Amino acid sequence: MSTVGPVMNRPANPLLAKYLLLLATHPLRTKAVTSGTLSSLQEILGSNIAGVPIARPSKDASVITHILAAARIDTKSLQMGAYGAFIAAPMSHYLVGTLQKHFAGKTSPTARAAQILANNIFIAPVQTIVFLASMAVINGAKSLEDIKRTVKSGFFSVIRITWVASPLSMVIAQKFIPPQLWVPFFNLVTFVLGTYFNTKIKLLRMAATRKAERELKEKAERAQEQPPA
Repeated sequence: MSTVGPVMNRPANPLLAKYLLLLATHPLRTKAVTSGTLSSLQEILGSNIAGVPIARPSKDASVITHILAAARIDTKSLQMGAYGAFIAAPMSHYLVGTLQKHFAGKTSPTARAAQILANNIFIAPVQTIVFLASMAVINGAKSLEDIKRTVKSGFFSVIRITWVASPLSMVIAQKFIPPQLWVPFFNLVTFVLGTYFNTKIKLLRMAATRKAERELKEKAERAQEQPPA
């Protein structure tokens, strides 16, 4: 998703110019900071949108602690930041970088289509599996089976959207976005998709938890209704 175009003109916005300079001089570090920050924000937004129950701090906790809890800024948001900085960013940097090197200098329509196809077949599935597995751990998966179940239940749903969004965003970038703005554009696309996927995973896990609690309650009620032997 994070394909980078050449910087042809210096952007007017000084902050954007500084960001692109850092990206050129320290690419992996800049991507790690960006991904970590956006991933933390994805977690916070996903928790609020999904309506994840708030972990209430003790009454004697500080005002700041209560404010952070109300905004659902907790350990998970820090874990998501770590995932973005130390897993997602390096993985994308090397996988997408390898793909870009393979297609460097190839600008024909056939080459562009082949690059998009290669991304969808080889890179997107790996990123999806790692994303879902990481989300499972961050959201409380306790065993390998829990992780496998999360990946299996969410894989095709996530990959289908990725297969549509990735080529579409690439076409939009090629036709309408100046090359020097590709990096912020793809960051925005990734952030929106990540927030959507994060929210959806939380809703699925909460639904599964409610279902398990309901089944356990019904089982207990049936046991109480049975006459003693």
